[in-house]
Amino acid sequence: MTQHIEFVYDFCSPNAFLAYKTLPTLADKHGVSVSYVPVLLSTIFKSTNNQSPFQAFSENRQKSAYLTHDLHRFARARGLSFHMSPHFPINTKFAMRGAVLASGKSWENEYIEAIFDAIWVHGQKVDDLGVLTDILYECELPARKIREAMTNVEVKQRLKEQTKAAVKRGVFGVPSMFAGTEMFFGKNSMGNLGLELSKAS
Repeated sequence: MTQHIEFVYDFCSPNAFLAYKTLPTLADKHGVSVSYVPVLLSTIFKSTNNQSPFQAFSENRQKSAYLTHDLHRFARARGLSFHMSPHFPINTKFAMRGAVLASGKSWENEYIEAIFDAIWVHGQKVDDLGVLTDILYECELPARKIREAMTNVEVKQRLKEQTKAAVKRGVFGVPSMFAGTEMFFGKNSMGNLGLELSKAS
């Protein structure tokens, strides 16, 4: 019986943001818990010879327009605030190192939500350490500890190892969600994830 979902994410993905926002409702519906696995999407892309859809279809105006439309449509249908970041694509290595530190802490969800919202709701430039630090203080998170983690060798190595482990499991992009051994990729796979959870309950 599947009683757990692993959510593999990087803050740089708008699809990961939207999936993150809808995942708690799905988990509550099926009575399962969620754990969050921070990774570096840029490293995953390099390891799997992959790239973001916006990059892959940058010269296809129709496809690029549809991808953007689909993001906004998904958000509207679920009553979510969402704006494409004016700083996209975003370097999230510092924010993701902070996510590694946050893993398992009582404030993990607050940190994840604060950074996701900063990028995809408020349009803040989180690859600017000054901006990122202000966000941490504003959200009453342990800013000093998180800032220290962003340059900590052990934290950097843990993020690398988690990213490598994700690729080994078959991850080629984010969001990727695991229910048992089954992997579900992208926000539009939430329905199939729900079906898998229904089978296991």
